[in-house]
Amino acid sequence: MKMSDEVCHPLIQSLIDLVSEIGRIGDYRNFSVKDSANLTRRVKLLSPLFEELRETKFPVPNEAALSLQELKNALQAAKKLLQECHDGSKLHLVLDRDGIADKFFVVTAQLGQALDFLPYNHLDLSDEVREQVELVHAQLKRAKSRLDTPDLEIYLDAMAILSQKDDKETDRAVLERISKKLHLRTASELKKESRAVQNLILDKGGQFDETMEQISFVLRKLKAFAAVDSTEADSLDFEKARITSGAGPENSNSPNIPDDFRCPISLELMKDPVIVATGQTYERACIQKWLDAGHKTCPKTQQVLPHLVLTPNYVLRSLIGQWCETHGIEVPKMFCSNSAGKGCAISSQLHSGDRATIDALLRKLFSGEVDVQRAAAGELRMLAKRSIENRICIAEAGAIPFLVSLLTSKDLKTQEHAVTALLNLSIHDQNKSHIILAGAVDPIVEVLKSGSMEARENAAATLFSLSVVDENKVTIGASGAIPALVELLSHGTSRGKKDAATALFNLSIYQGNKVRAVRAGVVPPLMQLLVDLSVGMVDEALTLLAILASNQEGRAAIGSTSPVPILVDLIRFGSARNKENAAAILLALCINDSGHIFAARQFRALVPLAELARTGTTRARRKATNLLELLRRKEQVAERPS
Repeated sequence: MKMSDEVCHPLIQSLIDLVSEIGRIGDYRNFSVKDSANLTRRVKLLSPLFEELRETKFPVPNEAALSLQELKNALQAAKKLLQECHDGSKLHLVLDRDGIADKFFVVTAQLGQALDFLPYNHLDLSDEVREQVELVHAQLKRAKSRLDTPDLEIYLDAMAILSQKDDKETDRAVLERISKKLHLRTASELKKESRAVQNLILDKGGQFDETMEQISFVLRKLKAFAAVDSTEADSLDFEKARITSGAGPENSNSPNIPDDFRCPISLELMKDPVIVATGQTYERACIQKWLDAGHKTCPKTQQVLPHLVLTPNYVLRSLIGQWCETHGIEVPKMFCSNSAGKGCAISSQLHSGDRATIDALLRKLFSGEVDVQRAAAGELRMLAKRSIENRICIAEAGAIPFLVSLLTSKDLKTQEHAVTALLNLSIHDQNKSHIILAGAVDPIVEVLKSGSMEARENAAATLFSLSVVDENKVTIGASGAIPALVELLSHGTSRGKKDAATALFNLSIYQGNKVRAVRAGVVPPLMQLLVDLSVGMVDEALTLLAILASNQEGRAAIGSTSPVPILVDLIRFGSARNKENAAAILLALCINDSGHIFAARQFRALVPLAELARTGTTRARRKATNLLELLRRKEQVAERPS
């Protein structure tokens, strides 16, 4: 795997993505318009900060990473709130106005607090960006959540409807005003609102509180006013009765559905039952919606979930199918789900063909016969490579633990197939956590140490893929993977060296792994790659060295290799990117050891640095200017009479 030309910290990229997603949410035409617009505007003003951090292609210091993580958490909360204001129940926004106002206050405070501790001096920011961020920070500190006059009028109208319990007393002018302001006049608009309210009930875990009672009452009034079919208008009362009594939707002539076959959330017959970490079973779509709403507990037991993996309950699925056939009920169709928790439109060929193939291959993996296992692992490897749908379904079928167990097989080809299948599965982000939770890291490291060369290469690529998730960097770094990656970097094939360098780069973004990499001896092979042009890895080596140069042990290790002439040559003749990274490394060395300043002058660094300060990238010009200042200051000190 080749290191991307746009190497950036995954945390920074996630911040850029969040700002973009918030900007795409759209217009806010109903309630809390001004609060929503102000929050969106302030979030978008932070975009240049993240873009400039990405442009530097330099690791985020630990001091800044914590603040940026807090900023990410605040932006996620902001996105959730703004989506609620844009897509959620309009009546809920009106009747729970104090709760919504509190949410805006909390989100605004979160953003402000995250910026309180942003260490500007540790970030390579331009003056313009810093001034803009400080302006946003000041605005957030001054911001006060308040209701606009139009919003207050809608709220008072809604309360007027609630105060008139008798249908005959309801003021038609009030109904006309609120239906017009909230765009709840047509059948399609009211149906959409009904669905939003039902989703809200589901998000609350089936709780039908006083606010939900009020929403139901006002919605019925609006539907009656608009002359919408009362069947739809009564759906909320039916939902409430079903949740509180446990009654099912079937009529009296239908067989009673066994309680064990009902989802505890929806109380409907399960189509795709899955097991959560507490051992409770739910309908996949219902529990996924619960988890996507940010809940970390089991709805039934209220226990905190140690992980969010959903395991298919094949036994219960089979029993439900048998019960349906016995009672002449159509057997529910099964669906896979994507990372967002929505049903993915998998083709009938995949459902009836590839899915059956996957299940058959899993049985072969469990057979214990080496030849059968090898062939099955090879087929899963190819299926996982073929499409995103296959990656989802292979994981949901429970293949990952089986593939992990095959990493310790004595048959090298089986090992190779298994680790490559896991690599292909890890391309789908949701599968990354499943692979980690299956205990894959240690056996992958063993394959990296002793597998066939192709298996070692793919093991390195798998570790890179898994380390995209920040918390996995810590797990992988502590597993002993780094010395094995350094060994592959030193003695692997060209492809193996590149896979190892890419994985080491990603892992070394975490501060603790920099020391591990240095102590594992990563610097000498990287320096060798700078002069061995036949391998074609100057870009990768320089980028990784630039990360290591931000660490004291890293600088000492680089400095011990007499790097100055190599770095000066790269500043003189390298590509724009190479010049930038070489200047960054040389600056880090010179700031911390005056001996490197004398060496830079000895190897005539002034001329190429002056050229770089004039024509380089924004970051390269800053580094070159700082280096020139250091060199000239040292020259002035040397020329002073003693």
